[in-house]
Amino acid sequence: MVLIYISYIKIFILLDFMKKEDIKIILKKIITFLKEDSWPSTIAFLILAAIFIKLILFPILSFITGTSLPLVIVESCSMYHPNKGFENILNNIYFEEDISLEDTKNWPFKNGLNKGDIIIAINPKNLEKGDVIIFEGGANHPIIHRLIDDIEPYATKGDNPITNYHQLENEKKIYENQIIGKAIFRVPSLGWIKLFFFDIFKEQSQRGLC
Repeated sequence: MVLIYISYIKIFILLDFMKKEDIKIILKKIITFLKEDSWPSTIAFLILAAIFIKLILFPILSFITGTSLPLVIVESCSMYHPNKGFENILNNIYFEEDISLEDTKNWPFKNGLNKGDIIIAINPKNLEKGDVIIFEGGANHPIIHRLIDDIEPYATKGDNPITNYHQLENEKKIYENQIIGKAIFRVPSLGWIKLFFFDIFKEQSQRGLC
């Protein structure tokens, strides 16, 4: 964050030395270039968009939501509901945690999450059974699973009854310092814009839609 603020200060100092007319001319040329229907302008636009998201949008969202990871893309089918409901999902793992079908009626994301969904997360406070959390599970990427034990050490499980019939070892004991955020909203499928470029390098069985 310090480096970002230093960069902002340098930009403001540079702009202060330039005349307003010069700034207007430069901005006009940049806008005209970005409006061009060409590969260079498209690439430049994508680079600027990435910089904006990384240096401006992400820090603002992190401040508002209270989490270091306010936007997350669902990269697997572990939270997918084949039948869009919990009727065929509950098994002995849930029953051991005293979770019944009746309990799931008020859970968020009752129909699960699809690969490619963008998740909006907030500070993980006041966690309850059924919440969908994002946590560090020792893998290369954070894990997005549902909380089935709301007493520390916490425990989670993926909703998909086919790929996640059993719990993963790294989700049986989750401590508070591992939890990054709590999911509160999803934007369906928009994450495929980014996910598509990484999905093609995965194993055949892990590619494509759920």
